[in-house]
Amino acid sequence: MTTAPPAPDDRTSDDRTSDDRAPDRADDPRTADGDRARTPDPGASMRLREIVFGAAPAAAVRAAAGLGLADALGDAPAAAEDLARAVGAQPGPLRRLLLALASHGLFAETDDGRWAHTEMSRLLRQDAQGSLRDIALWCTEPWTWQVWPRLEDAVRSGRAVFPDAFGKGFFDYLHTDGGESARVFDRAMTASSRQAAADLAGYADLTGVASIADIGGGQGLALAALLETRPDLRGTLLDLPAVVAGCDPRLREGGALADRATVVAGDCRQSVPVAADLYVIKNILEWDDASTRATLANVVAAAEPGARVLVIENLVDDSPSMRFTTAMDLLLLLNVGGAKHTRRSLSALITEAGLRLGEVRPVNRHLHAFEAVVVK
Repeated sequence: MTTAPPAPDDRTSDDRTSDDRAPDRADDPRTADGDRARTPDPGASMRLREIVFGAAPAAAVRAAAGLGLADALGDAPAAAEDLARAVGAQPGPLRRLLLALASHGLFAETDDGRWAHTEMSRLLRQDAQGSLRDIALWCTEPWTWQVWPRLEDAVRSGRAVFPDAFGKGFFDYLHTDGGESARVFDRAMTASSRQAAADLAGYADLTGVASIADIGGGQGLALAALLETRPDLRGTLLDLPAVVAGCDPRLREGGALADRATVVAGDCRQSVPVAADLYVIKNILEWDDASTRATLANVVAAAEPGARVLVIENLVDDSPSMRFTTAMDLLLLLNVGGAKHTRRSLSALITEAGLRLGEVRPVNRHLHAFEAVVVK
């Protein structure tokens, strides 16, 4: 750390007169505004320092994922030198990376100076159940480091900053210029959706349900997981043509669920041409409110009275994963100008659409289910 510059004249602070010497805050019980001077809490000070260095742990996780560090480390502890050879890195810098990661619970140093896995570091393995490797890469892609510094601009304007930074909208950029970033996005979304689909299948009460419509359901992972819970269920996947073209193989012709699944290309903001006992709407009501209203209105128009609607979303309040969900909310603002909901804001939109809202319950640590019924 650099020291303060010398005084502009030759006198030391002790040589100055009472007139030109700055008042000593330690001797003055009150500050200029009348508030009592307080010594900053050391814990708060250190926590703030950690927060402003938040890019460092994110970059460290990305480096570990890119190096394949978690895959190189087996079940037995290994020396940093051995890991460095395995991943093509220098031992000294790699050990520094491991120390940084270990301070956050990723990897652990043994008493003899070797390195072992922790529960979190195993999640960076490509072959791990519930692997977060691709999600870690996606959340730290190079473009993210260019939009996060513009958060102040987004907060002031209320608009996405991605178009200003890259000359086109977020998804246009991904599909035309994204390259490997687009492929990382696809893998990350698939990994996230697969885990959420499994959690949803374990959560959903399908009593009295014979047909399911997955609205804006992407590749149909949630629909497939629900259909696999009962052999008599039928389902429909609705999403944009380019999306459903890559739907889960189980739903395609010749797939294990094809005889019970229908794939429909369309935009749920325009229409929902599907009748079902249960409509599932997962993680798509984070656009602007006009799009959310249109989607919910189209579901109500297509449904019979008494049909159930299950809205699955991340919330930025009343959630055990507030740091995660609020971070996603800010990234949505930066990228597309979207927003995650509070329990109240989403409840209001659901009720406004003509749905009778029932329970709101957690599906997992970061997703909530809003259970509603169509009333006409």
